[in-house]
Amino acid sequence: MLQDRYGRRFRYLRLSVTDVCNFRCTYCLPSGYQAPAGAVPEGFLGAEEIAVIAAAFARLGTSKIRLTGGEPGLRADLPELIRICKQTEGINTVALTTNGYRLPKQIHDWHQAGLDRLNVSIDSLDRQEFASITGHDKLPTILDGLDQALSLGMQDIKINAVLLRDGYADRMQSFLSWLRDMPVTLRFIELMQTGDNSVFFRDQHLRGQEMLTMLVEQGWQETARAQDAGPARELWHPDYAGRIGFIMPYSSDFCASCNRLRVSALGRLHLCLFADQGHDIRSWCRDGDVEGLMQHLQDMIGDKGESHLLQQQHTGATRHFAMIGG
Repeated sequence: MLQDRYGRRFRYLRLSVTDVCNFRCTYCLPSGYQAPAGAVPEGFLGAEEIAVIAAAFARLGTSKIRLTGGEPGLRADLPELIRICKQTEGINTVALTTNGYRLPKQIHDWHQAGLDRLNVSIDSLDRQEFASITGHDKLPTILDGLDQALSLGMQDIKINAVLLRDGYADRMQSFLSWLRDMPVTLRFIELMQTGDNSVFFRDQHLRGQEMLTMLVEQGWQETARAQDAGPARELWHPDYAGRIGFIMPYSSDFCASCNRLRVSALGRLHLCLFADQGHDIRSWCRDGDVEGLMQHLQDMIGDKGESHLLQQQHTGATRHFAMIGG
């Protein structure tokens, strides 16, 4: 079992398969994707390398892998990557986070490959506002894809929405009305500061605690958190088909229950989303050395800090979330 010096066990891996994204979200890539300076000879992790990563983490107690980006749907071999992770002994859950750009065309292949859980980013249910935030008028397409995912019988579908100060009250009411009949979990994610968004963060950051408290006063009740779950605090209400969650990284105890590690699309282990650097694990992946990678992971876990330093405006090496997958 991967366990750090603070007693935290890591059952959950967030594995990025690309840092390319085709959206231009105001809080992440407002100018669109820009390839990093300097050529990357090996490119993004290949299927065989991902198989090594999945096997090493699984043997060390990881039971859940979430494929992220950038936008993972831009990889033509994504169904193969899902299948590799799903067929790895010890991996019980394969999840995917997507912007849903081509969701209606891709969800059937992903589901057939073994995808268990789906997260779709929808920051607004107003078509014009959605286009303004993301740079694409794709809300109807994404909602169609979401309906198809539900028709396939996919369980525990989550919708990610970044909390933004401007217009948040109207968006909240719209989402609440939608959740009365929509059996998904809407998760409000507090805007986090990165290397590239300091001005935007200052203008738009909104704490989730006040909204959570308001919902509890309206009869929403908090649910228990599973061992391999992410950091969200989730609520349910008897009058609603859907649930609501909050991810609040600026809360004082946010890192105490950390159970996840990250590997970037270039094969770097990130012990924290806001760490100062990643640790290169690509040589073990390239050589197919599962045992060697396992030992290296156990050695590296001792370097994981007790907490991020977001409260001190320290964002580490993360310029934007497409780099690592959030």
